Amino acid sequence: MEPIKIMPCLDMKEGRVVKGVHFVDIQDAGDPVENAAFYQAEGADELAMLDIAATLENRKTRLEWVKKVSSVISIPLTVGGGIASLEDIDMVLGAGAAKVSMNSAAVKNPDLVRQASEKFGKDRITVAIDAKRNTAMPSGFELVVSGGTLPIAKDAVAWAAECEKLGAGVILPTSMDGDGTKAGYDIPYTKAIADAVTLPVVASGGAGKLEDFYEAVVKGGATVLLAASVFHFRMLKIKDVKQYLKDKGLSVIL
Repeated sequence: MEPIKIMPCLDMKEGRVVKGVHFVDIQDAGDPVENAAFYQAEGADELAMLDIAATLENRKTRLEWVKKVSSVISIPLTVGGGIASLEDIDMVLGAGAAKVSMNSAAVKNPDLVRQASEKFGKDRITVAIDAKRNTAMPSGFELVVSGGTLPIAKDAVAWAAECEKLGAGVILPTSMDGDGTKAGYDIPYTKAIADAVTLPVVASGGAGKLEDFYEAVVKGGATVLLAASVFHFRMLKIKDVKQYLKDKGLSVIL
């Protein structure tokens, strides 16, 4: 089994790391460059940086943020937010990102996933899938776009399977019901996605305690564990999460 990876997430707004609950009630969580260097030193395997306002503000990801953060780390950096074309992907990768994450743009133009995978390689293409519960959907989870503001009456799990066929390399599902709550990952949602694809799945949204990370792997089927609040506000240390997972019998890189 591949080692489980820990991925802190820098949600970016106006040049600062921020964190909300259910995608709103945004709080400041520090400087992105300082946070990135700190997380690498703490043992993070990867880092995510999401420009949470880019799509809503109808603009591109701010490349200077990518350059500054990538300059202080050597671990892979996944960048998302406002990425809507092959040119955008090229610029973000050129600024130092190892991978890009697409969300709203992929839903709007699914062929972008295929084109990006063919041009840059599937390992560099992550599709982020935000969802919330809706019993009208076959899976019970409805796809939401535009920074969590717009439900679009499309089944989130079926979309994940479609993304794999299009050539995505990683699926990053976030439950809006769990985001920022520290009440635990949305295991039913994560597992539904993991069962629908053969790709690496990133658990995201709601991590609050050590047990949550373990459950995301053994019950949710995730292989990458993304968290923000617990790391930004220093509630948990990455090395302690890894040691806990190792003690529970999971493969991690300490």
